[in-house]
Amino acid sequence: MFTYPYPRPAVTVDALVFRTSGNETEVLLIKRGNPPFKGLWAAPGGFIDMDETPEDAAKRELAEETGITGIELFQYHTYGAVDRDPRHRTISIAYAGMLNDTDQVATGGDDAAEAAWFPVGKLPPLAFDHDQVVAGAILFGRDRGWF
Repeated sequence: MFTYPYPRPAVTVDALVFRTSGNETEVLLIKRGNPPFKGLWAAPGGFIDMDETPEDAAKRELAEETGITGIELFQYHTYGAVDRDPRHRTISIAYAGMLNDTDQVATGGDDAAEAAWFPVGKLPPLAFDHDQVVAGAILFGRDRGWF
């Protein structure tokens, strides 16, 4: 295996899932169980494994952290601000989808202490730059006619 003499960024994925509850649109968030930002809410997501595509990583992370599966995810933006993650240089590929299966229940798992639905107009303080990530997903969902 060849190694390069210069640093490389880490690549992550975020999976934003929406649902309609009554008249409200809600987004699924996880409470971080580990530092950095332990205890704050964030989009489900994480690091891409060496043997998977970004879309597969987004689906895996969503399932591991929330128990939600079978969602069609659409890539909508890449976030790459230099200081977006205090640990190291991290670039995130963001995906969004709409949950139509009302029988699925979100539960925190893996490194997510909790998973919960929040009305898009009443979000808690978010970790990293996830205020921008969620805002981008909301615009994407509106453009697609999901809500």
